[in-house]
Amino acid sequence: MQEPFDITTIIFALLAAFVVWKLRSVLGTRNGTEKPPRNPFATRAPGGFENRSGDATPQAIPLPGAAETPVSATPVKDEKWKPYAEPGSSAWAGLDSIAAADPSFAIQPFAAGAKLAYEMIILAFAEGNRKVLRNLLSPDVYEGFAAALDERERRGEKLSTTFVSIDGMTIDDATLVGRTAKIKVHFTSQMTTATRDANGTVVDGDPDKVVKIDDIWTFARDTSSRDPNWKLSATETAH
Repeated sequence: MQEPFDITTIIFALLAAFVVWKLRSVLGTRNGTEKPPRNPFATRAPGGFENRSGDATPQAIPLPGAAETPVSATPVKDEKWKPYAEPGSSAWAGLDSIAAADPSFAIQPFAAGAKLAYEMIILAFAEGNRKVLRNLLSPDVYEGFAAALDERERRGEKLSTTFVSIDGMTIDDATLVGRTAKIKVHFTSQMTTATRDANGTVVDGDPDKVVKIDDIWTFARDTSSRDPNWKLSATETAH
């Protein structure tokens, strides 16, 4: 004997289908091609920081936004690494080698990311933000920064730093050792910096005096890695 027609079952089936359709229309679908969050060296032009407090993993910055700057697919040979390096220099030849190993490398996104990373690292060190530093420094460099933070905290001191400007950036050298790319960047900047003891007394620097800083930082990256991040691998002061 045929079972009686159950209108309740039909209604619930229609409601379920409607809910599924509505969710797909609101949330969309994921097809596996979504872009990952940007990092400092994925930003083509500096546009400030997403998170100056450093509570989250640094993204652009973010060195991760700013509008994308079109990059010519066939740059003029004599101009492709300008204004950051000079034709015929070791830096120019090194950048050529890096680009040959990693065809996605482009100077403008790298330069924008390096500037952002420079400011983020200095501010994170002043704030004692180890999470940001760990994400942007090589293990060896991080150990040095962390030791300095430990000593500063042991003495009960606090460091305050305010950026005024980054006035210049040039590439002093670039090399490719195996699959590891290294780019030595010379930053010229202006900032105020002061260290206070546990009583709030300034023991080093001057919070009201703007000073010129010359830093040479080396950023490194494994060109065979899918990770686009460059990390600070060495620091020195320009003489």
